[in-house]
Amino acid sequence: MRRPVPLLVLGVALAAVTAGVMTYAGVSIAQLMPPRAAWMLVALALAFAALELFWPVRVKRALEPTRSLGAIGLVLAWRQLGDGARFAIFAFAAEATYPIPAFLGGAMGGALAVAVGWAVGAQKLSQWPLRWSRMALGVALIVAALFIGLNARYGIW
Repeated sequence: MRRPVPLLVLGVALAAVTAGVMTYAGVSIAQLMPPRAAWMLVALALAFAALELFWPVRVKRALEPTRSLGAIGLVLAWRQLGDGARFAIFAFAAEATYPIPAFLGGAMGGALAVAVGWAVGAQKLSQWPLRWSRMALGVALIVAALFIGLNARYGIW
């Protein structure tokens, strides 16, 4: 099946835009807080990312056969702004001395995820064990959130 290249370009561009939005939000909010409060913000952002990964994904097919890049872009941007990866970008940017690496890593990771989904296609992608991968990443994020939160609260190290 032929896949439209403009759809890939749109997805990669939106991955960069949403990574930039979350980087800016993380840096802006963290600058208003004392360091320990910023660490707690990072722990909460990672915990929210983990919860989003634990939440089951139920994608509903569109009732109308819209193929507008504008409509697809709006839905994709909305989904990306609320996903676990963007919460992690927010957390990394909030704690980073230099937030540019958080932005670049988030943008490149999002672009790679979009490119893999575009290249493989929905039918083959549905055969991958994505649920278990999400669970494993969620557990890792919960552990990281616990360590960062405990350090923010009690100054363990």
